[in-house]
Amino acid sequence: MYSDQLRRRDFITLLGGAVTAWPLAARAQQPAMPVIGFISAGSRDTYVDLLAAFRQGLKETGYVEGQTVAVESRWADGQGDRLPRLAADLVQRRVAVIATTGGSSSRAAMAASRTIPIVFLSQTDPINSGFVASFNRPGGNATGMALLTAPLVAKRLELILQLAPAGAPVGYLMNPQETREAGDYLREAQAAAQAIGQRLIIVNASRQHDMAAAFAALVDQRAGALIVSTDPYLFGQRNQIIALAARHSLPTIYDRREFAAAGGLITYGTHLADAYRQIGVYAGRILKGEKPADLPVVQPTKFELVINLSIAKALQLQIPDKLLALADEVIE
Repeated sequence: MYSDQLRRRDFITLLGGAVTAWPLAARAQQPAMPVIGFISAGSRDTYVDLLAAFRQGLKETGYVEGQTVAVESRWADGQGDRLPRLAADLVQRRVAVIATTGGSSSRAAMAASRTIPIVFLSQTDPINSGFVASFNRPGGNATGMALLTAPLVAKRLELILQLAPAGAPVGYLMNPQETREAGDYLREAQAAAQAIGQRLIIVNASRQHDMAAAFAALVDQRAGALIVSTDPYLFGQRNQIIALAARHSLPTIYDRREFAAAGGLITYGTHLADAYRQIGVYAGRILKGEKPADLPVVQPTKFELVINLSIAKALQLQIPDKLLALADEVIE
């Protein structure tokens, strides 16, 4: 009888150990959660809404951050020279996909890996930049969305001239450290200005203390309005730029809706939330097994003109009715 009790106790002990081990074994057999790398030349706090749009795109393909996919973000905080190290860190992390948010971050990611799939958001022509072989058949490890924002500079000049004193020069604020994209945008601005005989005043800012000097130069040269170039660093400094534009009563046009929401006068550009949703969709499709080489580069179909009417009133500007009629959004 003693031996029967012993065998029974041994069996129960063995069974209890097996029951304990089964969940551990089941967990060990579950596939690891895929990781997406997200790299930007900007800073996290300026991308909150756009990251939400990116997550929405992932969700549309069945991926929810923290549940079925992880996202590892890397931010250069306006210091472009940090991007190669950040990209290399994501490669070492062995992420499944890398999502980039501009030309400089895309170049860093592609220099770091020619095998990990990359979904880019490029402001310029991705063929000329060497990212893809063609729009329809990218051919390598990268695809994404080409915003082609340089041609929009001419439209911004046209719009801001409606709010500038007749005959006054127009300022153009750029970050010279973003050499490739900055040069493309500047050439577009200069060509558009030359075509209509408009004088441009070029001012530079690549550090925070450059801003006051740039605006002082515009005031000294009697600029009647200002165009702020597309640039992640300048976007990160938007509060300072908006405050300086208000202090000097300088009508200013920007590229992103967030400027108008923060107190800027007028913005015109690509609907960025939709663009970030799209790169989220592409990242999800690649996780499901599609190849970047086979996914065509997408071009934007949504553009938005936003006018902050309260800022116009503060600047004592009368917005033409025809301009108001064109606006996609008017902030009262």
